[in-house]
Amino acid sequence: MHPALARLQPYPFERLARLHRGVTPPASLAPIALSIGEPKHAAPPAVVQALVDALAALGTYPATAGLPEFRRSAAGWLDRRYDLGGTLDPDTMLLPVTGTREALFAFAQAVIDPAAGALVAMPNPFYQIYEGAALLAGATPYFLDTTQANGFVPDLDAVPDEIWSRCRLLYLCSPGNPTGAVLDEHYMARAIALADRHDFLIAADECYGDIYLDESAPPPGFLGACHRLGRSAFERVVVFHSLSKRSSLPGLRSGFVAGDPSVLERFRLYRTYHGCALPVHVQRASIVAWDDDAHPAANRALYRAKFEAVLPILAPVLDVHRPTASFYLWPDVGDDDEAFARELYATENVIVLPGSYLARDGAAGNPGRGRVRISLVASLAECVEAAHRIRRYLENRRP
Repeated sequence: MHPALARLQPYPFERLARLHRGVTPPASLAPIALSIGEPKHAAPPAVVQALVDALAALGTYPATAGLPEFRRSAAGWLDRRYDLGGTLDPDTMLLPVTGTREALFAFAQAVIDPAAGALVAMPNPFYQIYEGAALLAGATPYFLDTTQANGFVPDLDAVPDEIWSRCRLLYLCSPGNPTGAVLDEHYMARAIALADRHDFLIAADECYGDIYLDESAPPPGFLGACHRLGRSAFERVVVFHSLSKRSSLPGLRSGFVAGDPSVLERFRLYRTYHGCALPVHVQRASIVAWDDDAHPAANRALYRAKFEAVLPILAPVLDVHRPTASFYLWPDVGDDDEAFARELYATENVIVLPGSYLARDGAAGNPGRGRVRISLVASLAECVEAAHRIRRYLENRRP
């Protein structure tokens, strides 16, 4: 067996299931799950119909490069969303993937030389795929703590040059999971300059890029930052996008990667052997989704309504703040996040995720400890009901 498998930690939701073991929540309260970032809004009807209409393609093997129409559609969305001025070539700078989770993992396997003693840098807390991808690629994870003190943004300047010199891949997530923090283009330019100086790649996880709360301020992206820096080939940068969050289609497993064509050429070769080409019927449905900007705007309106309803309920009893983007709350619960999550489940049948499960211990401790992630993915009524239950739990716990 691969020796690095022994270094993988249990996945957060496996740990959560263990935490709940032996607990029987009140049968009188319907369960409300706010632990996993799985959108529950209705799938766009036109996308569903396109999927049905394309089922005849089940008799066709998909190509690794995908349909030209898919690549043009995804590139068109990138151009509209990030103001790229038509600089992204869909034939050389974009590949379909079966969701960002698969691609974020596979990317490290393709670009890391396991014999080189490489480091893979990543925010902490983080999406757990980054760590697993690094370990199974033969690299060592290097964690960049994101805390309230640094605005939940990885401090690039705090990393010594000797660490950057060993870094071969930097994962960044904006908007951030679980914090909702957004990187600005100045920060992105700083990261790109470091990548140039120290010869590493940037994997920009932007899967929450279309979930933001201010319609007048969509979060910037790394390709847009490259374009405004005059980097027309997006050197050293690859971005990851999917329809899971943007279009409430987590089960479609449809996304794409885009950026540096020299990197994507080799990644395409890897994927030819990896065997995870996006099915043709999924691509046909995805084209409809990427071509439409109305349904993501409707999704954002639904999430805004949830934040506006939930925050006034929780704010008097919990240190909680509206994020810039994403659909998460990342409150400070003031003590043991595991105890908070277990007791909330035991008394109110509300499921949230301990923040320490999303982070790793460092010299300053675990930056997720004392926080929980609350995913506002359930219906508005369920989110409001959950907020009232959380408040009741806190008021009974701390009179």
